[in-house]
Amino acid sequence: MEIRPATADDRDRIRDVARDAWHETYDDLEADVIDETIDDWYGDESFEQALEKPGTAVLVAERDGELVGFTHGVVSEDEGDVLRMYVHPDHQGEGIGTALHERLREDLEDFNMNRMHAIDLESNDASREFYEELGFEQTDHAEVELGGETHTEAVYTLEL
Repeated sequence: MEIRPATADDRDRIRDVARDAWHETYDDLEADVIDETIDDWYGDESFEQALEKPGTAVLVAERDGELVGFTHGVVSEDEGDVLRMYVHPDHQGEGIGTALHERLREDLEDFNMNRMHAIDLESNDASREFYEELGFEQTDHAEVELGGETHTEAVYTLEL
């Protein structure tokens, strides 16, 4: 498996992984809400801005030429945020997420990060287990609006 910085050419494959992961994970959300969210969060303009923003790392994991996961993190002052972390459902449980996290952490530490945060919908038990296995602790709650409805998010923190 290779983990490398994402390029603009990865955009469609990243959207495909995100879409498949969301449809598999968030069965409490309507399919059209998922598709609209993915199109908004991973649109061409927002994706290209993410690739160019200082203090940002967007990484992809490839296996045999197939994009199987990606992550997106950003540092502000001394705190890093894992904005996105997805592994295609067919490849979950293979260590890809852990490898992406480790590389993201290394890349963000280059920007003098002392603490990492990750946020995911509170209903995602697999995400909670994943972050807790990496040493994160749930430290707060937040809210996000998806499809006109408010959903609770869990905020995880890792002190470095």
